Amino acid sequence: MGNVVSINQLADYVGKEVGLTDWIEIDQDRINQFADATGDHQYIHIDPERAAQTPFGTTIAHGFLTLSLMSMLSSQNGGIKLENSVMGINYGLDKVRFINPVKVNQKIRARFELASAEEKKPNHYLMKHNVTIEIEGEEKPALIAEWLGMTVVA
Repeated sequence: MGNVVSINQLADYVGKEVGLTDWIEIDQDRINQFADATGDHQYIHIDPERAAQTPFGTTIAHGFLTLSLMSMLSSQNGGIKLENSVMGINYGLDKVRFINPVKVNQKIRARFELASAEEKKPNHYLMKHNVTIEIEGEEKPALIAEWLGMTVVA
């Protein structure tokens, strides 16, 4: 679930790591389902024989698949959650960089740091998390992102 904190504690977490998820495997079935959902059937994602001839040596996950998994990963132990939260709204991204491809059957996890938190209007808190999606056994992460979320509290 991540860190559940009161509004009064929020400032204490800015600049600190606030979540690290478990590893999840990115298998070919997940990649194929994403290709079907988005219509992105480029061979480097869905054709193992052709992808084997590329510098990757195998199929790779779509960058946007890896990015989209941040929502699921955040529910597993990522980011700050405010007490008395009524809802959280995906507010967007300030920056995303795809650094390293995720090869089929590799495992990823997310590391969350609270970069900022600000009350934008009464009971509406805009939080920015720096998110790093790590690849098991790789020095370079799959991606880094500045992710914005608006939390509404009662």
